[in-house]
Amino acid sequence: MGKFGTHHLRIQAHDTKLADAAHIADHAEAIRSWLTALAGAEHLSLLIGSGLGIAVAGSLGAEGLDMSTVTMQTDGASEVDVHAAKLAKACGRGEANIEDQLRSALALLAGLEVIEPDAARTLAWRKELNTILADFAKRGLNAEQAIREKVVAAGADDPAVEQMLVGFLLGFASRPPSRERLNVFTTNYDRLIEFGCDRGGLRVLDRFVGSIEPAFRASRLDVDLHYNPPGIRGEPRYLEGVMRLCKLHGSLDWRIDEGRLRRVPLEFGGNDPGLEDAGSNKALERLIIYPNAAKDVETLQFPYAELFRDFSAALCRPNNVLVTFGYGFGDDHVNRIILDMLTLRSTHLLVISYDDPGQRIESFLSNIAVEQSSVLIGPHLGDLRALVENYLPQAGAEQFLLRQARRDRELENKAPTAQNEEDMPTPAETVEEGEPPTGPDGS
Repeated sequence: MGKFGTHHLRIQAHDTKLADAAHIADHAEAIRSWLTALAGAEHLSLLIGSGLGIAVAGSLGAEGLDMSTVTMQTDGASEVDVHAAKLAKACGRGEANIEDQLRSALALLAGLEVIEPDAARTLAWRKELNTILADFAKRGLNAEQAIREKVVAAGADDPAVEQMLVGFLLGFASRPPSRERLNVFTTNYDRLIEFGCDRGGLRVLDRFVGSIEPAFRASRLDVDLHYNPPGIRGEPRYLEGVMRLCKLHGSLDWRIDEGRLRRVPLEFGGNDPGLEDAGSNKALERLIIYPNAAKDVETLQFPYAELFRDFSAALCRPNNVLVTFGYGFGDDHVNRIILDMLTLRSTHLLVISYDDPGQRIESFLSNIAVEQSSVLIGPHLGDLRALVENYLPQAGAEQFLLRQARRDRELENKAPTAQNEEDMPTPAETVEEGEPPTGPDGS
């Protein structure tokens, strides 16, 4: 176990005392207080990796998305596997996964289409990649379906199953009105975050505009949701339960259609008829999941350039806190932006992870100032259910108690008269108009 005094806490797998409620209580209050302070920062971003899907699926006894490599049959497959292994090693991931294979295979296909566009080997690789991408997308939808079936089956017998995911999102999304909206970024393709938002009544703001055929807009405006309180004119206020979502590597329900990026109507865990015909190249041309399978350079830059521009703009500004959950720091293009953020001394990084495979997290943290990072690593601290139940801030309650305590101190210093007792705000008004808790930046 590490020293919590430096905001670094590591609990190893052999720590059997974690089952002891008293042992958990020793750290719960300190961790929750620190996380509440971080969540009250001026700017707050959440970066979610594949660990979220693994945590939810594992808690439900369902199978998550399998990212292991596949067997390729086309001429040159062994060279592709060797190159994929080099890519994985360069990123510190150890063994290659299907993403590494796709990157290598797509690079090979791009070269073949330049030197021999109509050759048999080019056509064979195009067909095989189309099949692999379509199968990978269907596996993602099957993983969603497994989670959905478990949640529905649990129902009222185990409401904590659903509340686990909802509580995780609400723990960060419940921001004070004077603070900017939570920015959620994910490298996942599945719609688990959107599923949790729907279940928890959270409204999501992204770059898509439209109701029947939502289309991706490159010109992002700071659109938000406000409401007019009853009896108050000209003073719109932020609507609660709103967050911004950016899927850095695309999504299972994104398609390129007639040159436009659209989000297709596809239920959580549903079937996409467009993926069934593996020989028609529809998956290769239309799927927008990283690595991009599209052909031309313009499409390769779109929409990922816009998405990473949003990521950089949200992170690289003063008084920002970035929380990572289930992200293994194995994507260099993501890590570079995080390092740029940490060149601003008022920024802070909180890492929550079940483990540290390949010591990638430790290696990344060695490049930044200790005081700019907080770390919660271990099978208990990275367990989603334990995190929500014991450590995450309960934003509404925490803010109310802080403001109520401040109000009580003011009353102790100056006893109210009969007249100003009537003018004092009610607890509901205190929550609405009080100051937010002080964040780690002192704001």
